[in-house]
Amino acid sequence: MEEHGQYGVGLMPGKHTVLEVRPLRALRPMLSFDPAFCALNLYQLALMATLSYNPFGQEPDEHPVLAPAVSFPHVPTMGNWFGEALASSKEIWRVDAAQQQPCYPLYEDVPYSERWEVVPFDPELYAANDPALGKDQENPANIHFLDDRGDNYATDTQAIITHNAEVMLIAIRGTSEMPEDVIRDLDALQVPFTEGKGQVHRGFYESAQKAYQFVSGYLEKFHQSQQLFICGHSLGGAVALLLAEMLRRRDDRPTLQLYTYGAPRAGDTAFMNGAADLVHHRIVFANDPVPSLPPPWLNTRWGVLKAGLLATLARAPFGLDMLQAGLVNRDGEQYEHHGNLLHFMPMRFPDGTRSAILWSPGCQAITERALCNQVLHARDGLPERALLGLILGADDHTMVTSYVPGCWATLRRFQQAQENQSPAVTLRELALVDEALASIKKQFDNRRASLLHSYPARRAHELGMLDFEIRQIQATRERLNTLRHKPISAADVYGSLAGHPQLAQALARWQAHPANQRLEQLAQAPTELKPKLPDIEVVTYDQILASLDDPLDLV
Repeated sequence: MEEHGQYGVGLMPGKHTVLEVRPLRALRPMLSFDPAFCALNLYQLALMATLSYNPFGQEPDEHPVLAPAVSFPHVPTMGNWFGEALASSKEIWRVDAAQQQPCYPLYEDVPYSERWEVVPFDPELYAANDPALGKDQENPANIHFLDDRGDNYATDTQAIITHNAEVMLIAIRGTSEMPEDVIRDLDALQVPFTEGKGQVHRGFYESAQKAYQFVSGYLEKFHQSQQLFICGHSLGGAVALLLAEMLRRRDDRPTLQLYTYGAPRAGDTAFMNGAADLVHHRIVFANDPVPSLPPPWLNTRWGVLKAGLLATLARAPFGLDMLQAGLVNRDGEQYEHHGNLLHFMPMRFPDGTRSAILWSPGCQAITERALCNQVLHARDGLPERALLGLILGADDHTMVTSYVPGCWATLRRFQQAQENQSPAVTLRELALVDEALASIKKQFDNRRASLLHSYPARRAHELGMLDFEIRQIQATRERLNTLRHKPISAADVYGSLAGHPQLAQALARWQAHPANQRLEQLAQAPTELKPKLPDIEVVTYDQILASLDDPLDLV
């Protein structure tokens, strides 16, 4: 009511009145703290890895900031997500400007103080925001966003970071800038990993060192006991791997888990062994060619390559030898992959039905080239290895059109399987993949037989490789078969959030969006085919009696 120009609340005399004061609220993407893989983290961190491709989105976009306040009007940007929309309890879904299909995270409703934070900016209130500090001024953009373009010894590295009292999220951007990022991808000289063991890709390592400096500064300001969640796509996945291992080896040993999407190799065998305890879930989508790079044997020595190119113009054979020496690793360990591989494999059945499974194949014929679809449809059952195959698989490397929809489909399928108490793979899918694996094994067996008549030196090397791969194929078939007998649990879907009080509310909010109820074949288990029963001849009682020599035999 209004009385004497003042506003208030009128209470009835002689009555008990309860007033509920609701604090400021915000939305926060949910994450599982369990280090084991779960479909929730797979999907949520895929969105965050995609968001890292955007600028921070702060206005005014200047450093130092001379204005008395900043805003985050640009969509999609990290600044808008965490400094504007979610802080105002607005459900948002766009993580890429070209995105058409809504992809909502699972949000929980939390007090404003428990949101994922973008620090406030007020030059009058906070001395660190004073424009007079020049390049040393703190503002939301340079605290939460790394962009070293324009710096001395720039590596064209971008990353975002935010936190609350329980979580620190770090997302590393992948290949975006041309030609800078491509040059970094190609700088595959193996150099010592000084924070740990082994040799690593120089281009990725230099970016990881920049990211480490940025993250270390953030940890000094804000880290208490939060768990670190690190994610990245493509080049960003490789940098995220090296960064995660650098952070894991800090004196304070922060708890962390890493999800990468379409990441190339980043270190040699010794590095992978040294990083064996790092929790890393490595996702590969369909025919993505980037995880097959760099080739295991690569070790680019630019000086040798340049000399070889010049020598080739003068003496071709000698120059070609030098070119090979500048590319091939002849004296060190090869590049290898790190982490728990999870391969999203779409498949098509003879009747046109489509589905997809998320699994961990163990045979090199599939995992090293990530060309499972071609394995399933190739005439001879072998994956293609030609450059054309890599080019045709390039569309499977994008986040917006491949990884994010694939992660959403996996979450939906896991949810349905958990509700139905069914396994992650159907008998129909099992039969199709097993048929392809059997075809691959047959081709390898034939190749092995033909090698018995080849030169001894060549025979010993190739026979060893083939025998190993044949054993791996058998192990892969057995691994796939176990999926058929293991029902999906709530922990497989939601990790540590299974049974969390907020989960039911978050799911209801998520499922209320029509985009999350749409029918997608890749998000559903295919219908099992009913076995065809053999024709049964109907025989009458009189016919049975007529066939007996003595009717008492029936008794």
